[in-house]
Amino acid sequence: MQDVNYIKHLNAVFLQFSKDGRLNPTHISLYVALFQLWNNYHFPDNFHINREEVMQFSKIGSKTTYHRCIKELHHWKYLVYEPSHNPFHGSKIKMFNFGTSDGQALYPNPTNIGTSFGQAVVSINKHIQTVINNTNGNKLDQPKSENEVIDFFQKENWPELEAKKFYNHYQGIGWKVGGKTKIIDWQATARNWMLKADVLKTEKTVITVSQNTDNLKTSSNKNYSEPL
Repeated sequence: MQDVNYIKHLNAVFLQFSKDGRLNPTHISLYVALFQLWNNYHFPDNFHINREEVMQFSKIGSKTTYHRCIKELHHWKYLVYEPSHNPFHGSKIKMFNFGTSDGQALYPNPTNIGTSFGQAVVSINKHIQTVINNTNGNKLDQPKSENEVIDFFQKENWPELEAKKFYNHYQGIGWKVGGKTKIIDWQATARNWMLKADVLKTEKTVITVSQNTDNLKTSSNKNYSEPL
């Protein structure tokens, strides 16, 4: 059983969430559900879970989404997930203590993932540095050049002009979200840019249609001196 400080752990892990551009609300909801189960079991070294129960706690309705998110949390070293193929024996989860008093978090030994729950103590700063690099060793905190951004946008079927807008905006503020938080994955930030651009286009379309619709069906040349 681990000695876990509930508040310190959540503060530390939410800080990590804020720096990780790969996460979406479903990952966070799933993690919080697993943390709550871990808390209910009084923070054991590992515990078994029931998929239906976790999906209900996390409000995830799709099995595909659930399996994808829990595997990604495992891959990104927020937890260790050992799936079970036995319907009568739940999958095994190991949670890491992000709230240790020495400012360190526990992460699994890469050679033991999927076979055992071996672990190594790695500083949070070192973990963040690992997150910044992708599997090819290329840093994703910012693109190498404007052309790389243009190529990425074109692969996503977005025009070159939008790519230049994105590049100039973040180049001007030092590749930080809101001018404060360092970007970890610029490609994830670019996808968010595209999503927001789509929303703005939709809102403008709705406003234009509403402005062109004369709900009262009155003539612009109406003579108001005439009786109704």
